[in-house]
Amino acid sequence: MITLEDWALIRRLAGEGVPKAQIAARLGISRTTVVKAVASDAPPKYERRAVSTSFTPFEPVVRQLLAKTPDMPATVIAERVGWTGSITWFRDNVRRLRPEHRPVDPADRLTWLPGDAAQCDLWFPPRKVPLEDGSKTLLPVLVITAAHSRFMVGRMIPTRHTEDLLLGMWMLLQQLGAVPRRLIWDNEAGIGRGKRHADGVGAFTGTLATTLVRLKPYDPESKGLVERRNGFFETSFMPGREFASPADFNAQFGDWLTRANARIVRTIKAHPVDLLEVDRAAMLPLPPVPPAVGWANRVRLGRDYYVRVDSSDYSVDPAVIGRFVDVSADLSRVEVRHEGRLVAAHDRVWARGMTITDPVHVAAAKVLREDYQRPRPAADPDEGLVRDLADYDRAFGLIDGGLTDGAVNGVIDGEEVA
Repeated sequence: MITLEDWALIRRLAGEGVPKAQIAARLGISRTTVVKAVASDAPPKYERRAVSTSFTPFEPVVRQLLAKTPDMPATVIAERVGWTGSITWFRDNVRRLRPEHRPVDPADRLTWLPGDAAQCDLWFPPRKVPLEDGSKTLLPVLVITAAHSRFMVGRMIPTRHTEDLLLGMWMLLQQLGAVPRRLIWDNEAGIGRGKRHADGVGAFTGTLATTLVRLKPYDPESKGLVERRNGFFETSFMPGREFASPADFNAQFGDWLTRANARIVRTIKAHPVDLLEVDRAAMLPLPPVPPAVGWANRVRLGRDYYVRVDSSDYSVDPAVIGRFVDVSADLSRVEVRHEGRLVAAHDRVWARGMTITDPVHVAAAKVLREDYQRPRPAADPDEGLVRDLADYDRAFGLIDGGLTDGAVNGVIDGEEVA
């Protein structure tokens, strides 16, 4: 078989009028080869002639199995058909046949109307962030992308718990200035799994009057806008950056998003910030009453005057030990109240397993402990025991029984009375 260069040279010489016999003599090939090269419309390509192999007798049965169960492992297929040869050779042939029997899942091009939807996702930056106890860890970043305008908002949050996810969503929607009619999520555990939303998600969306859509598994295309932006963050925002704390990350990320939203998006040929007003005008307004979000719990304060939020403990005024207190927390603050009165307030820590103590609470506990341990004065044995002796006479019926005062007095004085 001639090479691609020879095929091109033959066609060029033939086009210049050189006789085919002369071309064949010049290149050292047969005249028939020259004729075929001139008549062909494509360069020569080697194609191996199909021959029968050891797999050929098994191929029809393998196709039948793949038609019923496209994902059946090659080892199981080999056992079913009675294959005794090389399993590697068998796997190679099954791998060749499997795409022909796998069901097709086409992905449509979606059109996003103004105000219709926003896609939500968690992005994990590939760099650990320092926390309050000196440790470093990977923290999630909640990102929302308005589908029509491609406007992006995002914020780092401490955990993937439902409480922190709803807190982050509410803060980002306030930045957006309106509520999209649909919030699109994947099967994030803090949002819901299966057919049920996580606790608190239904009340949150009900207050916002919006709909939360959770996608089916293996459907990344329906959330492709925000998924692609996660890669954009890693290639355009992360390189060369260092972060001193989660607050520092949020400050840098917010400043960068301001510039990123002013860039032209190739698919829509516009700046997201320029389309935001049209997108926002078609969204739902923010609710007049904020949704109930955050960590909330009601507990009876024990002798160990601490309450737990997430995995850390926070001190409380020991004066309310034994009483019920209401614990609430958002992304930055923890507050404890008793009958509406504030009895503790702390900055929330994002590190795990920390104990946060207010020195005022320790001092108050010391005073209460010393007062409890101080010996109490003994009661006077004579105090309150003075009583008219006639009360005892009447109680025992001595006066009504005809005893004289002298006899009574004799008994009391210890003398015998006949």
